[in-house]
Amino acid sequence: MNFIFASDSFKGSLSSLQIGKLLEKELKSIIPEAKAKSFLIADGGEGTLDAFMVKDGARRNFVTVFDPLFRKIKASYITFGNTAVVSMSEASGLTLLQKSEQNPLYTTTYGTGELILDALKNGYRNIVVAIGGSATNDGGTGCMSALGVKFLDKDGKSVHGVGESLEKIAKIDTSCLVLSAREATFTVMCDVTNPLTGENGATYVYGPQKGATPEIASCLEKGMQNYARVIKRDLDIDANDIVGGGAAGGIGAALSCFLDAKMTSGIETLLDLVDFDSYLKNADFVISGEGRIDSQSASGKVLSGIGKRCLLHGVPLICIAGCLGDGYEDIYNVGVTKIYTLANDKTTLDEAINNAEGVYIERAKELFYDIKKGAN
Repeated sequence: MNFIFASDSFKGSLSSLQIGKLLEKELKSIIPEAKAKSFLIADGGEGTLDAFMVKDGARRNFVTVFDPLFRKIKASYITFGNTAVVSMSEASGLTLLQKSEQNPLYTTTYGTGELILDALKNGYRNIVVAIGGSATNDGGTGCMSALGVKFLDKDGKSVHGVGESLEKIAKIDTSCLVLSAREATFTVMCDVTNPLTGENGATYVYGPQKGATPEIASCLEKGMQNYARVIKRDLDIDANDIVGGGAAGGIGAALSCFLDAKMTSGIETLLDLVDFDSYLKNADFVISGEGRIDSQSASGKVLSGIGKRCLLHGVPLICIAGCLGDGYEDIYNVGVTKIYTLANDKTTLDEAINNAEGVYIERAKELFYDIKKGAN
């Protein structure tokens, strides 16, 4: 029997890597003759680069760049073939800051732009940008500044690529955008559809997670609206029409407007680049899961992406989840065949969270014994 293990993390308790190792250990003890291939699964934030390291020839490249507060740090990106994978969390991530430092008025995506620039300088022309877990709300101006775009105030002076500067932008000059960026193809791993501005936009939906008080959010929104107006006038692009333009503090809009980037599902991009389908051809079962399965799980998230491919290849997809939420039944329409949950009649949700590893092992054993029983 051939298994594929490809579970999302259980936020705050079990990582995708831990889950893969637990499954491998239990499989070996219960069905020793079986073989397994484990994939790390990430949503575009922390852990995304590790997920791509399974790719043949993949290597990690280290660069000194600016963090969200313009401090020098070591960050990395992954390369294989002609592709470079850049993750915002490496240079512009929220986890790089202390709680007291989190304020999107002053944070920048400049370091993410530096990572992209380094990849371009090293000859990579297929650039994938994962934009989860950002600390920023600068509309991607920091990132674009690192690539040569100039954001000018009413006096013709360059403004700082941070959130508070958005309101000062009076003109955008793309004439100095690095030539290699014009030659490259950009793909953005993005699983949200929020517009750049408005009540469902970058600032009001995600700003509070990055330290924005209502007063700060109001200031940032005014700046973002100004930014959108200048983009419309100088680039003849309505940034608010870009689905997902509000992702990661507006860098989704910037990558689309300035680099003609294609916005794609994060899980679909990951599965394509790691050749997931080629392994599915010989698989008998796929084991996946996430912390909570609900109605959103079937709408472009990890399980739906994996499930649709399992359906295509006729491979059963079995899930181990932390718990179930409203509308979880929808997941059965996109390839999931059975669900085991950590929280159930015998285990409360609190018990499952507090002893996630132990309870996960119990469910994994139950799953593999069920499969072994069915095979005999």
